[in-house]
Amino acid sequence: MISANTQSASTRVLKFTDTLADVNGVCRFIQNTAQTAHDTGHDLCVYTSTRLKMPEVDGVRNFTPIYARAMPGYETLEIALPPAFEMFRAAEAFEPDVIHVSTPGPVGTVGFLTARLMRKPIVGVYHTDFPAYIDELFDNTLCSALCRGHMRFFYRRFKYVFSRSADYAQRLIDLGVCKDKLVRLRAGYDDTKFDHTLRDPSIWKQHGLKPDSIKAVFCGRVSTEKNLPMLVRMWPTIRERVQAQGREIELVIIGDGPYRTEMEQRLGDQGAHFLGFRHGVELAALYASCDFFIFPSTTDTLGQVVMEAQGSGLPVIVTDQGGPKEIVHDQHHDTPTAFVLPHNDEPQWIDTIVTLACDDDLRNRLGRHGIELMKSHTFAASFEHYWTVHESAAHSESLT
Repeated sequence: MISANTQSASTRVLKFTDTLADVNGVCRFIQNTAQTAHDTGHDLCVYTSTRLKMPEVDGVRNFTPIYARAMPGYETLEIALPPAFEMFRAAEAFEPDVIHVSTPGPVGTVGFLTARLMRKPIVGVYHTDFPAYIDELFDNTLCSALCRGHMRFFYRRFKYVFSRSADYAQRLIDLGVCKDKLVRLRAGYDDTKFDHTLRDPSIWKQHGLKPDSIKAVFCGRVSTEKNLPMLVRMWPTIRERVQAQGREIELVIIGDGPYRTEMEQRLGDQGAHFLGFRHGVELAALYASCDFFIFPSTTDTLGQVVMEAQGSGLPVIVTDQGGPKEIVHDQHHDTPTAFVLPHNDEPQWIDTIVTLACDDDLRNRLGRHGIELMKSHTFAASFEHYWTVHESAAHSESLT
């Protein structure tokens, strides 16, 4: 049973993560957690190990890796071998009550071993559906089995495991995690940053977009496991049908990844614009200045970007797979914010995108509903829940 007491700020939490320098929802969640803890006087420190450029966030310590190289096929990501002994000694000096492991990679493994050696309870978040990524990228039965075996061994020894959605809670149970250890983490986004009032049509001139076009946006890792090949196949038809109704539509891609080069080659003359990584206020303004958000991924455990888009006043289109469908109101709701579509029904995706592009009133109505929905998904509320669970783990009589 998790205690409801959230008043004590004396609990010391040490978080280990392999990912912090990327531009994605997981990294923004970790960065927001560290900054919120610092701003509210909670004792949280984040350890990572990377040679990539780090964001300026309070409470983060980066240990120079012993070895690091770009991940095959993902030049913007990194495989790093962390200095395990140095990190362990630093952890001893920090004297944590709870160790949080955000990722099951090399840094997360150091955190796992540190917790075992120090006999501290471990709390973690199932941020990324690695088995699904392995299936998508390698289509290899042995690789998939090894990945699932590692995840099963890893998470079964945690005191609590946060799931970002009900969909992935069941997948964790299927991996062998005890149901009593699972906690559905209250979803929240940085509502102090992403705001519809930042909308500024003049922002598009510098990026080469037309001032009066309808702008559909995707934000995230530009890779095949985000189901972007489907978007590439659909886009020329979407553009042609929208133009046939006397409108102009452009596609904005924010982020980077191994599929970007091919995507640019195939859509370069189809009104698609690739902006790469964007951060902070600029990112928030880009969101707010678009017209709707497309997210065809089937492997996201939550979809932080989907909350950011709704908070920015954008209608969203998501698949019926994974976590994003749980943080929107679909068309069966009294106040819909989104369309939740079958992940493999391309004709329905095309029809929906064309309809949304050509119906200003529909976009405005869904956008207003999204703003209202996200008022109940503040990051402050999410952090309060997050901290309560760590306090409960710290005061528990058992480690697992």
